[in-house]
Amino acid sequence: MASKPIVVPCPACRQPSRYGPENPWRPFCSERCRSLDLGAWASEAYRVPAEAPPDGPDGSVSDAQPPAPRH
Repeated sequence: MASKPIVVPCPACRQPSRYGPENPWRPFCSERCRSLDLGAWASEAYRVPAEAPPDGPDGSVSDAQPPAPRH
């Protein structure tokens, strides 16, 4: 009994893509989409948004200047 092929959207172009051993670029639909995604990673186009940690003990950001170093 042959199983039904799994079809997923290509992460790059959103076109249907077969997810199985017959598709060497899975989950991408083609070598082009896989290469575009790799290029985006290499150029750091994908970033995780982050916020700077708060400065103050109560979570507020301090406007005060740090003390000058002593010599």
